[in-house]
Amino acid sequence: MKQLGRVFASLKVRNFRLYFIGQAISMSGSWMQIIGQSWLVLQLTGSGTALGMVTAFQFLPVLFLGPWGGLIADRFPKKKILYFTQVASLILALILGVIVISGLVKIWMVYVLAILLGFVSVIEGPARQTFISEMVSEKDLSNAITLNSTEINMARVIGPALAGILIVFVGIGLCFIVNALTYIAVIVALFLMNEEELNSSPLIRKAKGQLIEGFKYVMSSPVIRNTLIMIAIIGTLTYEFSVSIALLAESAFHGDAGTFGLLTSAMGVGSIVGGLVVANLRKTTPRTLVVVAFFFGVFIFAAAMAPVLWMAVFLLVISGFFSIYFTSLGNTTLQLESIPQMRGRVMALWAVVFLGSAPIGGPIVGWIGEYAGPRWSLAVGGVAAIVAAGIGAVNLKKQAIKIPKTAEIKIAEAEAEGDARIL
Repeated sequence: MKQLGRVFASLKVRNFRLYFIGQAISMSGSWMQIIGQSWLVLQLTGSGTALGMVTAFQFLPVLFLGPWGGLIADRFPKKKILYFTQVASLILALILGVIVISGLVKIWMVYVLAILLGFVSVIEGPARQTFISEMVSEKDLSNAITLNSTEINMARVIGPALAGILIVFVGIGLCFIVNALTYIAVIVALFLMNEEELNSSPLIRKAKGQLIEGFKYVMSSPVIRNTLIMIAIIGTLTYEFSVSIALLAESAFHGDAGTFGLLTSAMGVGSIVGGLVVANLRKTTPRTLVVVAFFFGVFIFAAAMAPVLWMAVFLLVISGFFSIYFTSLGNTTLQLESIPQMRGRVMALWAVVFLGSAPIGGPIVGWIGEYAGPRWSLAVGGVAAIVAAGIGAVNLKKQAIKIPKTAEIKIAEAEAEGDARIL
């Protein structure tokens, strides 16, 4: 029971509990839209390159404007930013649903709406990531980040499954309408929060050179710099699942939207299990991120080469386990290593290398899938993760990087040594 309590420790905080519930609903809708949008593009064009281009358009603004989004998160109240971004996302999803249902949709319309959603993501990403640190204490931050990642992957199970059912029996358009409605859950959660219980970070005043200051800060920290390098490689080529898994489902296994949903949900199942395991961990070692990235790559490559569907599903479940382990550890490391006044800009760079890299990786993965074969669109991601692990291992050896201990780890060690000063 004690271990179970530690797994869900951050949910004891009312504000985070409200946010967690709202995000669970909204993220399920977001995954419905991801599945629906990918299948819509394949229906309209039948092109893996076009599918990659949609992903590129959606994250192109993050690639070029991401640092400004982090600056906005450091300058303005994050709760107000999230109000704005949820309403904007709701409107865009509703528009896409209406034009699909009406039969007016053209591929250029999907491109335009993807770009607009990308502009929203520029502002939302850093604010959403850093808002977690304002809802919980430092000792619960790692747990809260992991649980937040877990529910995203739980949504990866629910959302694609619902999307597959809706697409097969009703039509693609309803996926976008339902997603629009789910944003209301986050808006309500934000409204019900107690402002006095938020640990709001000090806001910075507008001044010259703040973007450059953020870059210099990142470069001065070996932990942050090397973590971002690994994330950049894996984010560019491995996490293009909306492209690679869609091509695997349609071309390699000759399936439909239900097959796509099944493969995507398989990763979600593994991520849920992985999230619960990671949430219960009290400490890690400097080599953990490297080891996890390596096994993530191995199982992604194996899934790409699976000869039958059931084997691919099984291997993607294991891949999902290592996927959430990698992202949770990377996210936690960056937030704990950053000072509060820089956290928005640091997490904006996380968004740039993890999400903003999609305009580069999406078309590449789509092109590989179209011309080299659908399996290679996923296999190249596995190779990229293994390469990132190798680079991380070299950096560890050269610089002897030590990931900072979380407050929870320090407390545990203090208790073991009988030293209560840290408390």
